[in-house]
Amino acid sequence: MEFTRRGALAVGAGVAATLMLPVRGAMAAADDMIAEFTGGASVGDSGITLTTPEIAENGNTVPIEVDAPGAVSILVLASGNPTPDVATFNFGPLAGAQRASTRIRLAGTQDVVAVAKMADGSIVQARNTVKVTIGGCGG
Repeated sequence: MEFTRRGALAVGAGVAATLMLPVRGAMAAADDMIAEFTGGASVGDSGITLTTPEIAENGNTVPIEVDAPGAVSILVLASGNPTPDVATFNFGPLAGAQRASTRIRLAGTQDVVAVAKMADGSIVQARNTVKVTIGGCGG
């Protein structure tokens, strides 16, 4: 079998296309989770604050904080991870504040998304991009 330049380009293009499939699948999964969480309601962008670093030197431990005064539930997603759902925080009527902070794992540079259901029934969302220099989820 003779290996030509044209054959090498075709194989390279096939490999590149195959590597892009999981990323699109994870982003579609994140969009599906947002749609399920919101019930298809329209999403606003004010009333929620998502704090993330711009650059994370290590994807194994990335600090995040989400604050949504008046929220009853907050969903946090990492859109580029193999399993995008990170956490769901539920707040009862006796909660002192509707704020949560934690550390998450990120597979690589991607968007971190926080979606909150407010007590009045509205939905708000915040999205930040985190650049990861060393991947944490197998990357």
